[in-house]
Amino acid sequence: MKLHQSFLLSNFKLILSALIAVLLLSTPSASQLSSDFYSLSCPNVELIVRDTVRSASEIDSTIPGKLLRLLFHDCIVEGCDGSVLIEGNGTERSDPANKSLGGFYVVESAKRLLEFWCPGTVSCADILVLAARDAVEQTGGPSVEVPLGRRDGVVSSASNVRPNMVDTTFSVDQLAQRFTSKGLSMDDLVILSGAHTIGSSHCNTFSDRFQQSSGGNMVPIDNTLEKNYAEELARKCSADASDSTTVSNDPVSPFKFDNQYYGNLLANKGLLNSDSVLATDARTKSKVEAFSKSEDSFFTSWAESFVRLSSIGVKTGNAGVIRFSCTSGI
Repeated sequence: MKLHQSFLLSNFKLILSALIAVLLLSTPSASQLSSDFYSLSCPNVELIVRDTVRSASEIDSTIPGKLLRLLFHDCIVEGCDGSVLIEGNGTERSDPANKSLGGFYVVESAKRLLEFWCPGTVSCADILVLAARDAVEQTGGPSVEVPLGRRDGVVSSASNVRPNMVDTTFSVDQLAQRFTSKGLSMDDLVILSGAHTIGSSHCNTFSDRFQQSSGGNMVPIDNTLEKNYAEELARKCSADASDSTTVSNDPVSPFKFDNQYYGNLLANKGLLNSDSVLATDARTKSKVEAFSKSEDSFFTSWAESFVRLSSIGVKTGNAGVIRFSCTSGI
């Protein structure tokens, strides 16, 4: 009898060990991102975020552009860790470069829903990546499968913004240096700049291309801008325009994610200096020309570059936390 019990116990231990091994192999590694990271813990995460973005965009058509910009401003500073979402004095969000960001409430709304259905499971960093991904698809852009499993950062400092942020007055050399420092290539620079096919910019972000006359009007001083386009911008950003006045990044199809941005650059209608220089530098012009001719090529390249952008400096495993609220550091 004792021998029989010992045999059964031994077999039970072997079976248990085998089951544990199978579970470990079927569970996504905490140290890596995976497209099915939440398949067991929160299978509806993508549906919830997608519906939240769609509902917000139906009310406010500027939301997709804001979400895409919000992701870039998050990833380019501390990596894609949701630190730009944290409110408070001295945070990334408080820096002047981030004062014009929007769409925060969309991420927070999705987080509240996910905390109800899958408490303590989905990071704000992953929600932001999904929201930006969905913003592109819902405005006509490509569908992108993004790996998930990011964890949230708890450090958010305004002092980290300026040394990492891209400025609208940058030359191609400066842009390339900033992108290279984040592990992105020159091609990524041209591709990701295509995000400006949607969204808008405040007048002060391209004020260096104009000069204020004695009468208070804006006078174009940048001869690289197409004349009629420059005059149109001057009217929209006249002396009596408010500080909150914005202009669409793409004057042709401002709410559609397409390849029109590149055609605009070749027509000298790039809104920002950091846009225009891409069409005049030999290192980037050929890619601009190629994308202006083929939207399929742009979309294919976008999917690849977007994944690289959303993987910058990610925190996984024990390197981060799952914040209860995206606007707070806890």
